[in-house]
Amino acid sequence: MTGFKLKSSADNLRRGRLLSAHGSLSIPFFMPDATRAFVKANTSADAAKAGTEAMVVNTFHLYLQPGQKIIKRAGGVHNFMDWQGPLLSDSGGFQVFSLIHRGQGMGKIDDDKVLFKSPIDGSKHELTPEKSIQIQFDLGVDMMVCLDDCPPNDWPKKELEKAVRRSLDWAARCQREYLKQIKKRKINEDKRPLLFAVVQGGDYEDLRLKSAQELSAIGFDGYGFGARPVDKDGNFLAETIFKTASFLPEDSLRFALGVGMPEDIYRCYLMGWDMFDCVIPTREGRHGKLFFFKPGFKGFARSKAKPGPVAAYPDFYRTKNISNAAFAQDFSPINADSDLPELRRYSKAFLHHLFRLNEPLGQKLASLNNLEFYNRLMRELRNL
Repeated sequence: MTGFKLKSSADNLRRGRLLSAHGSLSIPFFMPDATRAFVKANTSADAAKAGTEAMVVNTFHLYLQPGQKIIKRAGGVHNFMDWQGPLLSDSGGFQVFSLIHRGQGMGKIDDDKVLFKSPIDGSKHELTPEKSIQIQFDLGVDMMVCLDDCPPNDWPKKELEKAVRRSLDWAARCQREYLKQIKKRKINEDKRPLLFAVVQGGDYEDLRLKSAQELSAIGFDGYGFGARPVDKDGNFLAETIFKTASFLPEDSLRFALGVGMPEDIYRCYLMGWDMFDCVIPTREGRHGKLFFFKPGFKGFARSKAKPGPVAAYPDFYRTKNISNAAFAQDFSPINADSDLPELRRYSKAFLHHLFRLNEPLGQKLASLNNLEFYNRLMRELRNL
């Protein structure tokens, strides 16, 4: 049976279990981005070996390439990418609106739909809330997200107000189409995907509150934090993210979209968020940046976990750039504490050598290290 169970402690730390047609997940959890139905430089089996339990695919990208018809013929995106764990599909709203906001002449947004040009071949496409939901059903995912208008956080308030209203209207349309597809496809309660809406409003508390309240009145399985979690200067929007969590129903899932720095995941979990996704572990790995827990780390101290938009966080990890010359003669293991034999067996000197030669194996090993780090981070948070 699909669904979820949540419970909160007195200090706002949330635990729970999410049940899906493709397995269950302990809450909180992190999902690496398999945007185009693959985790770059790794197979689905590699990701699972590093402890990954769920991943995110992207509706916009899969609609354009290879196309929903091919994925349907493959038996759904799980079969297509050889992954039988839970999958969440992002609606593609962030990608399509980033394309339009950043690229002059790439498309147009109105209250009914989005018109855009493919960044692949320039072909013209139309995306409506209904079509986004239909595509996600064709993908066969376990969790799906409503199409939303996702402008930059620093837009003028009047423009953000328009985006909030449009996102609210589209969320209602998405839900109607969702219920229609459930009936049309004869999907039982124990197989239905969970549906998430997205809270917009930039850095304005009143707009975030309005968005959260009206979405909650419609009613969804979960709610996401919309737009980037940082401002134009890269500063984490701690206060806004904290307030937004407090606006959401206690018995719903809370999805901190795009939150991916380890310290920000820690802080957001303390604020009451349950789910996280980001490209950081694999993207940084492909560029030679590796994440490690600091020597002697034994887990987070519950007594020091302070709920709220805290600026401070435990000094629990460090990073290393394996491309640095200092690693050329470092014959210690890539990660002596890893559960993966290849990370214990291969040396940092060998990994440095692979990166110097731009050998894909290096990107794979570094990405595996980072995926394992992030999955252990979630286990440590669940133990708080």
